[in-house]
Amino acid sequence: MTDPTTRRTVRLTVAQALVTYLSRQHSVADGERRRLIPAALGIFGHGNVAGLGQALDQLSDELPFVQGRNEQALVHIATAYAKASTRHATLAVTASIGPGALNMVTGAGLATVNRLPVLLLPGDTYATRHQGPVLQQLQHPIEADTSVNDAFRPVSRFFDRITRPEQLLTSLPAAMRALTDVDTGAVVVSLPQDIQSHAYDYPVEFFAERDWPIRRPAVDADEVAAVARLLAEAEKPLIIAGGGVVYSGATEELEALADAAGIPVAETFGGKGAVQRRAWWQLGGIGLEGTPAVNTLAREADFVLTVGSRLTDFSTASHSIFENPDVRFASVNVNVHDAGRLGATAIVADAKRALAALAEAVRANGTTTSAAWQEKTRALHEAWWARRAAALDPDTPFDLAAEPDDSDVAGDTDAVLTQGQLIGLLQEQAQAGDTIIAAAGGPPGDLQKVWDATEGRFAHLEFGFSCMGYELPAAIGVRFANPDPAKRVLSLLGDGTFLMAPTELVTAAQEKLPLTIVIPENHGYQVIHRLQMLRNGREFGNEFRYREGGLHLAEAGGDTKPARLEGDYLKVDLVQTATGLGARAIRATTADEVRAALAETRDHAGPVVLVVPVIPHADLPGAGVWWDVAPAEVSDQESVAQLRSEYEEGLTSQRWYG
Repeated sequence: MTDPTTRRTVRLTVAQALVTYLSRQHSVADGERRRLIPAALGIFGHGNVAGLGQALDQLSDELPFVQGRNEQALVHIATAYAKASTRHATLAVTASIGPGALNMVTGAGLATVNRLPVLLLPGDTYATRHQGPVLQQLQHPIEADTSVNDAFRPVSRFFDRITRPEQLLTSLPAAMRALTDVDTGAVVVSLPQDIQSHAYDYPVEFFAERDWPIRRPAVDADEVAAVARLLAEAEKPLIIAGGGVVYSGATEELEALADAAGIPVAETFGGKGAVQRRAWWQLGGIGLEGTPAVNTLAREADFVLTVGSRLTDFSTASHSIFENPDVRFASVNVNVHDAGRLGATAIVADAKRALAALAEAVRANGTTTSAAWQEKTRALHEAWWARRAAALDPDTPFDLAAEPDDSDVAGDTDAVLTQGQLIGLLQEQAQAGDTIIAAAGGPPGDLQKVWDATEGRFAHLEFGFSCMGYELPAAIGVRFANPDPAKRVLSLLGDGTFLMAPTELVTAAQEKLPLTIVIPENHGYQVIHRLQMLRNGREFGNEFRYREGGLHLAEAGGDTKPARLEGDYLKVDLVQTATGLGARAIRATTADEVRAALAETRDHAGPVVLVVPVIPHADLPGAGVWWDVAPAEVSDQESVAQLRSEYEEGLTSQRWYG
């Protein structure tokens, strides 16, 4: 420690300064102060072990370290932690240079698309360049300062490369501002491996504890008045609740507005669970994986108020769902670009504040919907609820004989349950405080359609990026954020996703984290199989099947046609795989076996994997909307030509709203 007359300094390496600084940052929201970055995760290599590795070892009491197995998965853990913490905290993730760093890019994209904060600390190639080229270095022919870490730039909210130790003094505060901004995402501080170990005399005050406010942008009275007028003029209004309602903690305000004005409320994937109170106006999912009841109301709506959503094509059915020629839109969002989607009249403000102001205006104006609109909402929802109950009923055997002649439902497996019936079993076992997680394939769509996320049964659906491999590490992140073992953290993921990225089971076992991983085994990427059948008319490359006779590439293109992937289903033992990675694994086939497995493992002190065979291609009832996925415009296959014609007819339903 030195004490010059001008200032007090402390001599630290870049890595030591970085870790010390991170350990002293806090977020403040609604009077609650908490560690902004309470831990770091990582995998060490030559690009970070001597710098960040040494600092994390030396300062492990201040910033605990979690060892992982895959860098992308570690970013997912941090992102899920941030989501479960309603963006008030996140985790740092470090990786070595080259492939280790690049493994984090997909996770960065997921975080940024979903507006979730995560701090990434990839190693980078030498800044001094005395050694070059070094192991894993990219050599660009005309940009000598380019490294693979530049791939982070388009998927980050903030990017910096530290080439001098003193750059931390301005870079780290900028990174913290980005992590706590309303328009947050992946924050990347790229660290050349030599610079990590360089020392500098940092000002002592740089390491003082600092609070970063998470702001609630105030409402503009004129914007509220404009939306309130539109609402008063509407005869068939609809609210769409997005993830912004959840992050803002605006559930009570949303419920108060819907109750006061009698407006039905639909939810996006991110907004699943935004309404916690059971009421006639609480309807569930909208769009491609929404309910037929909601989508019928959306077609008739003459006014749509969106709260905290980007309105992706799944929610709008590729801009085809709002059929009323007189429909008008309004939006509440902290992001000015998202607030203006569909030509909406915007309130650019925090959802909690904006909804409270709108509810006050509604009560002052005496605005309420007609008895006819409310009755139609009730009737449609009750009819759907009956269909839902039948589809989820696990005790009524699936009737394969009742399927239409052109059905491709597979009855040649050992499965007796459908995926919908499995979800029904999970629903009956769910308790207040439990969280169910899904991200890619069929599970998130099915949960969006049928899961009851009210009364504290939380749904954590990542569908902004729809990233396979998120679900299992996300369970770790959610458990870190919610450590109470009485509250179950359950991740529902397909066998395809599990086979892609099962290795963080080892991390869960290492940390003794109580998680429940449920795998509906349906032998393939079946949600894409379903789309393929709708757009191509035939299966190709999505089911997990053997190739009879093997593939002989030397003969490809000759007179002998190569065998296709059309043999029997692959025989893969997911239970043994999970057991070998440290989990308690169970295979359950019948409804009673699933019930018993869920009940007896609820208190298990570690990861549990429950493998349940489900009938391939036995899907939940459709949402009744169109999606813009184009079949081939020309093809020798007759089925494709017919499907292209149907697609082009669907294009006529798309509208431009402004």
